[in-house]
Amino acid sequence: MRIQLKHFINGEWVESTGSRIIDVINPATEEVIGQISDGTEEDLNKAVAAARAAFPSFSQTTKEERIQLLNRIADEYEKRKGDIVNVITQELGAPLSISERTHYNMGLAHFRQAAKELETFEFNERRGNTVIRKEPIGVSGLITPWNFPTNQTATKLASAFAAGCTVILKPSELTPFAAIILAEVFQAAEVPKGVFNLVNGTGEIVGNGISSHPDIDFVSFTGSGAVGQKITENAAKTVKKVALELGGKSPLIILDDFDMKKAAKIAVTNVVFNSGQVCTAATRTLIPKSKHDEFIEAVKEVLPNYRVGDPLDGTNFLGPLISEKQYKRVQGYIEKGIEEGATLVEGGTGKPEGLEKGYYVRPTVFTNVKNDMVIAQEEIFGPVMSIITYEDVDEAIEIANDTIYGLAGYVVGEDKETVEKVANSIRAGRIVVNGASGDYSAPFGGYKQSGIGREWGDYGIEEYLEVKSVVGM
Repeated sequence: MRIQLKHFINGEWVESTGSRIIDVINPATEEVIGQISDGTEEDLNKAVAAARAAFPSFSQTTKEERIQLLNRIADEYEKRKGDIVNVITQELGAPLSISERTHYNMGLAHFRQAAKELETFEFNERRGNTVIRKEPIGVSGLITPWNFPTNQTATKLASAFAAGCTVILKPSELTPFAAIILAEVFQAAEVPKGVFNLVNGTGEIVGNGISSHPDIDFVSFTGSGAVGQKITENAAKTVKKVALELGGKSPLIILDDFDMKKAAKIAVTNVVFNSGQVCTAATRTLIPKSKHDEFIEAVKEVLPNYRVGDPLDGTNFLGPLISEKQYKRVQGYIEKGIEEGATLVEGGTGKPEGLEKGYYVRPTVFTNVKNDMVIAQEEIFGPVMSIITYEDVDEAIEIANDTIYGLAGYVVGEDKETVEKVANSIRAGRIVVNGASGDYSAPFGGYKQSGIGREWGDYGIEEYLEVKSVVGM
């Protein structure tokens, strides 16, 4: 049992002013594995006061000092590798290999990348007799999701520290212990008191409190569109800057010159990874009509390689969904796809055979999907693939862009000119070509209702800066 009923405020663990406790559930066993305090408005006010008091001195630290700080954090983070990997598997349900290869490594990469970016980052620029300065925006409230407990948290924290901002973090109450370990990492790395503050709790109290707090200058949120809208409304009352990374319904366009077995592997991987709980998941697969049958057979051949089961078993690629609520949500979408007349190729409702305990779902593939169906338009956040056919590339691009979202897009093909045309035509913030690996220096964020602002690399640091013109210097 992991129990942490204190919040991390002004460099130390302090008792909560409230008495409510939140149980943390292991989604693979449905058992309580820990407890945290449900933070109060008073707890948040204490954290904001600490961050506000620390800001004048931390904002004046040199670039070199902040590089050293970020590298110390990364060094201490590496020392806690085993703890981070194990806790993510316990609270998120991610298989151990994915907790290590993805979740742990992404968190580490963001701290290292921010330090690297600072080496060449320019905070001052001269234009004639004017100096343009980039200064820390101030106290920043960070609200992070449960599906990537280290990645989303680390990119926000690393960028904030690099810019010279102090922060209050509210992690998801479903996966709080990875953030608690981060607080311990920051203690070991000697992050100055008040620069980092952690208040656990619910979105209703702590999340709304952060977005509406008059002494918080900037809010960075990752999560659902509905909550993002609420945060924007709250922040508007004090005209504070907001960065949002919201949902997605990303298309994967498969061109007719690409090997269908390779395409099937890329497609399936990008749907079932992290049990489909990925905002950039390629959940709409667009395939030429002429290649449809060949692709379906390739998917049927590939899918059994992605085993579902106990996250502690190294042979499994998918663990459970995060909660009973999420399980029921995904089941509802699978039922909706069947009702709408899509053809069920693999999977379906119910749990995989032999997995009655835990929030496991069957990886599901639909074909004969029309782009106006609910399963093609709404974010499911589970391992559900919708296959849509197209006649020509122009129609594929039209289908790809026919969505309220624009977070990511994917294209696989051999003809460079056509691939480039598709990549440049998809209205989304991140396009991946032929299954390429990620780039931590490249900006991450979305078009349309997928969000506002960018994270990762130098673009992430920019979000935490204000621009000042000093004329006549």
